[in-house]
Formats: sequence, C-alpha cells, structure tokens
Amino acid sequence: MTLSKLLDARRGPAELVLVRHGESAGNVADAEARDRGADRLELSARDADVELTDNGRRQAEAVGDWLAGADEDARPTIVLSSPYRRASETAELAVRGLDVERLLDERLRERDLGVFDGLTGAGIRAEYPEEAERRTKLGKFYYQPPSGESWADVVLRVRSLLSDLREGFDGARVWLFTHQAVIMSFRYVLEGLTEQELLEIDGETQIGNASMTCYRRGDDGYELVAFADTTAVGRADADVTHEEHHSGRGTAGDERAAEGAGRG
Repeated sequence: MTLSKLLDARRGPAELVLVRHGESAGNVADAEARDRGADRLELSARDADVELTDNGRRQAEAVGDWLAGADEDARPTIVLSSPYRRASETAELAVRGLDVERLLDERLRERDLGVFDGLTGAGIRAEYPEEAERRTKLGKFYYQPPSGESWADVVLRVRSLLSDLREGFDGARVWLFTHQAVIMSFRYVLEGLTEQELLEIDGETQIGNASMTCYRRGDDGYELVAFADTTAVGRADADVTHEEHHSGRGTAGDERAAEGAGRG
C-alpha cells in the first residue's frame, strides 16, 4: 500500500465524485483549429473565462436531472468547483434545486500551459521547436511549458486539496467539478499509479464532457467505482462529446498524445 492510500483509508470523504465540465467554446474552437490544420485557436477569451456551449449547458443539466432522480444518499453533501467559468457553470446547472453548499477552489483549475495556451501542436512545433524537443526528452508528465505547469505540478495541487478534504470533510459525499488533467491527477494520487500507468490510461481513455468519475472509501483507501461515465448525458437531450485521440497533439483540457495547447 502506498502512503497516500494508507492515509486515505484512515479518514476523509466517504465518496468523491469528479465531474468534468460540459462542452465549452474552447473545445469547439480546438476541434475547428485541428480540422483546418491551423496553428492557433480562434478564441479571444482567456482560459478562465471560456464559457459552455448550448450543448455543454444541456450536458450539465443532464447531470442535474440524474441527481434529481437519485437517492438522497447518492447526492453530494458539499460541492467544490474550479473557478474557471466552464466548470463553475457546469456545477451551478448540475446542482440546481439541491440544498447543498457550493464552493470554488483554485486547486481544481485547469492546468496552466503558459505561452502554449491557444496553440495547436502544429503551432507549438512551428513557434517553439526547441520546447517541443525538450518535452520529448523530459516526457509528458514532468515537462513544464514556459510559464506554465507540468502534470506533476497539478498532482501537487491535488495532494494539497485531498489533505484539506481529509481534515475537514470526513464522511462527506464530495462532488468536484473540474478538468480532465485534474481528474487524471486524482487517479494518480488515489490509486498510487506510476507515471507510465497514468500515461497509458490517458492515452486509452476519452473523458467525456460532463462525465462522472467516482471513488468510495473503504478499509484499504479509495476504490474506483466509475471512470469517465457519460450515462447521464447519454440519456438526455444532449450530445456526448469528448476530446479525440490525435498523435502529436493534446489540449489544455486533455493534454492527449503530445504537446498541443487548446482549451478544454
């Protein structure tokens, strides 16, 4: 058993549910830029201000419909959200009508890609070829873009947040509305994954917009009971959307196969 799993087994929330934000204008702009083979996304808003699309709002409402029909013991007792607009809007729509406190926590924000923000993989290779080479050498997990964050930096944020949750929310059902890289970082910490195991999961799994990933605490720590589950969205009047796997690129929301920097 890893140290993190040993600590998780002793105290902490009874359940953690991680919800990725609904489809955003950044997701759409990223897909369009990729289809055109463009170097940059056509998106003027800063990453923190990117809003949901109409479909993204329907996805968030679908999560709310699922919660409305769920048993009381399946509903959150506390909700935390990334302060980024697409995540906080998803949380607001999903828990509408529920008597639950909703808090913002910057540790749930999207990974900061620094000067790469808004660039596609092709754009990075064209404008920062030396950084593309450095990333290949260091690897996806530890590479830190200029003025940005590595995945390891996001993991440190997650460890800090989990420490607070263990201290202040023992036995609670905590729902967290966040971003793909953060969800993957929770997996890394809670399951004691290796760098290679994390990257294999990331390369194989598409985390859909408004999908749910659930952990329950047992005697041996947190057990993963659902990952990237889009059942709620699939049952509603909303399209299931996700970042596609593409060799040579990734996004700020998903950081897929390589060094692209769209907004997700």
